[in-house]
Amino acid sequence: MLLSGYHYPDLYSNENDDFVIAGVSGRFSEANSIDEFAYNLFNDIDMVTADDRCWPQDQYGLPTRNGKLKEIDRFDAAFFNIHPKRAHNMDPQLRLLLEVTYESICDAGMNPIKLKGTKTGVFIGTSGSDAQNAFSSDPQTLEGYSMTGCATSKFANRFSYFFDFKGPSYTVDTACSSSLLALDCALNALRNGSCNAAIVGGVNLCFRPQTSVQFLKLQMLSNDGICRAFDSNDAKRFYATLLHSETNTDGWKKDGITFPNGEMQKNLLENIYKEIHLDPNRIGYVEAHGTGTRAGDPQEMNSITEVFCSKRNQPLLIGLTKSNMGHPEPASGVAALAKLFIAIQDGHIPANLYYNSPNTDIPGLSDGRLKVITEKTKLPNNLMSINSFSFGGANIHAVLEANSNRKENENLSRNEIRLAFACARTIDGCENIPKNLKKYENNIELQALITENSFHPSHTHPYRGFTLLNSSIIVKKCNNERRPIWFVFSGMGTQWSGMGCDLMKLKLFRQSIERSSIILKKYNIDLFKLILSSTPRDLDHPINSFVNIAAIQIALVDCLKTMGIEPDGIVGHSVGELGCAYADGCFTAEETILAAYFRGKCIQEANLPAGGMAAVGLTWEECKQMCPSDIVPACHNAIDTVTISGPKQSIEKFVEELKEKKIFAKEVSCNQVAFHSHYMIDIAPLLKKCLENVIINPPKKRSSKWISSSVPENQWNTSLALTSSPDYHVNNLCSPVLFQEALQYIPSNAIVIELAPHCLLLAILKRSLNTDCIHLNLMKRGTHDHVTYFYSNLGKKKRSKRSVEV
Repeated sequence: MLLSGYHYPDLYSNENDDFVIAGVSGRFSEANSIDEFAYNLFNDIDMVTADDRCWPQDQYGLPTRNGKLKEIDRFDAAFFNIHPKRAHNMDPQLRLLLEVTYESICDAGMNPIKLKGTKTGVFIGTSGSDAQNAFSSDPQTLEGYSMTGCATSKFANRFSYFFDFKGPSYTVDTACSSSLLALDCALNALRNGSCNAAIVGGVNLCFRPQTSVQFLKLQMLSNDGICRAFDSNDAKRFYATLLHSETNTDGWKKDGITFPNGEMQKNLLENIYKEIHLDPNRIGYVEAHGTGTRAGDPQEMNSITEVFCSKRNQPLLIGLTKSNMGHPEPASGVAALAKLFIAIQDGHIPANLYYNSPNTDIPGLSDGRLKVITEKTKLPNNLMSINSFSFGGANIHAVLEANSNRKENENLSRNEIRLAFACARTIDGCENIPKNLKKYENNIELQALITENSFHPSHTHPYRGFTLLNSSIIVKKCNNERRPIWFVFSGMGTQWSGMGCDLMKLKLFRQSIERSSIILKKYNIDLFKLILSSTPRDLDHPINSFVNIAAIQIALVDCLKTMGIEPDGIVGHSVGELGCAYADGCFTAEETILAAYFRGKCIQEANLPAGGMAAVGLTWEECKQMCPSDIVPACHNAIDTVTISGPKQSIEKFVEELKEKKIFAKEVSCNQVAFHSHYMIDIAPLLKKCLENVIINPPKKRSSKWISSSVPENQWNTSLALTSSPDYHVNNLCSPVLFQEALQYIPSNAIVIELAPHCLLLAILKRSLNTDCIHLNLMKRGTHDHVTYFYSNLGKKKRSKRSVEV
């Protein structure tokens, strides 16, 4: 019978400094979750049961019925980084509180890791530890762990320690009103700036019948175990605003400390509504303390009648959780809060059980000013309140306003394909999360809550899964190591008609293409037309090919960066090194797209002889030895795959000679341009001049992440290689592509993402890199659904421990 609420004012504060309740979780009688608790409440299931799970029935004359949790003997000590010996000597109350606190933060749509070191306060209501008595009964077996694991004073401190919270942290004990007083303490701490956020919890586990026997002797227990009250419960979620709370104490009473004081309860109610300038007649529903005692109910209900019903047109609706689940004692306040959140979510108040006829000592029930909820009832309005009193005279009242803005905002992405992630401790958990999301695939708000909690550390949540909503669910246990991410930018040969057309449906991709299109307009290049409706003939022109490839690579980098995917290493092939310059931060998008434009322009307008290129199945050294004098090895793609370049006729002749020798050889499309050959030297001066007008001077230094494929390793410390300068990119065009050499720097466990209109290098990458590498490509020619393909590959990345923000 416990719950933890998460308050995050920074996200939902307004000029009046409202504080909202953003997350909730709990364990209740016969309910392991809020959902199960709600099901029991709305289906009139009595959660107070008769069995001997607590102690033998009829022992000491106690009622045979009582409220019990389903299980308290299980705890994932490793998850909370607690040694098994310490966990074994830890009060189950504390173990349960740790679990529901973690869950409530996640329910708020926040990742607990992001709260580390924040000024978050912890306020826990509890009233004792039966476990400490049991663990310390034999002095011969004491090890000291039961002191740190069972002392109620340390309950709150344990949370602050585990989550690394820096705000106030303490436990309060006012018996039955403890947890609502904890809420009041949290509100005051938030208002005075002691903390920026607060965890509020309450817990009660009674293992020894002695405690219940004492309540029985004081006539505070029902003989049959039934509570017949009034008869003869960087956040993204927003349940309700906590308008105000306040507490007072009965003081001296002639009838004794345990007798309630209706006059002080009335004073509390009058003061709290006066302070917030709210007419109590506007309150639509009150969750009463309602213990069902002969003294308590009349005192509480009559004070409620006097304060709330002076000028009310409709009866005030009254309810309580105790008739459904029993009395959770110090956790009763947060249990009542949980019930209110359930009512807010559903729009209806669950029914009370066992109310048949009004208590004659409560006139408000007889004359209709008060109405006990006996069936599922629609919430009358957004204003509601809670009472919580203790048998020592500590009274607390809280006023809440339900979140009325629950309508879905218009958002076109509701009907678009979206990538949904999940992580969990078990395979079943990882499969169930995406399955539940698929039931509400238009609910982007729900997905936002889940996404934030899809990137917990793999040592606590080892299973990763994703779905595209209307696609299959993939679950795979991830490796605990953090895999480095490497971007590979392909060059010529990746262009194709219609490339990027489908991805224009993605807002980030489209916006990036729009920015590049504006830059190219002054050069009479219609980028949108090239991407959406170019023909193969259009792409024969180097200008069109280069700007298309560059624009798409810029857009892919923009998408990945927005999703939180940054490279640990970068490699480019030929003109792909322009993409490297952008990903490395050396070039702006404008510099990148214009460098591609002038590279194509200089080649296209040069009067070059017809050139050719071919892929051959030779090693780099074999190629050097076998190539005719006018043909050069241009691209060292793989150990046994080289692209050669030279005059068109010479290339055609050499290809035939190699075929006759049973050596693989195939001409490749190059628009009759012998790239990376001595022919490029003729256009080098003009290209350098153009790039000097494009690249901001002085050029930016290349980072160590960018592995050059155009400058040999023994020259990496020269001035040519140190910056992304005009000279560097002129050299890229004129020099051979040392791609295979650059690939040797990619770690054996890397996530390798090819950024290009088509995954041209995939086969080479798989052959050249360690088999443990994960290969992702975001675009592929001939794919039926490019958006699905894009998201599916990002989903595969999720399995490797690195996070993706969608």
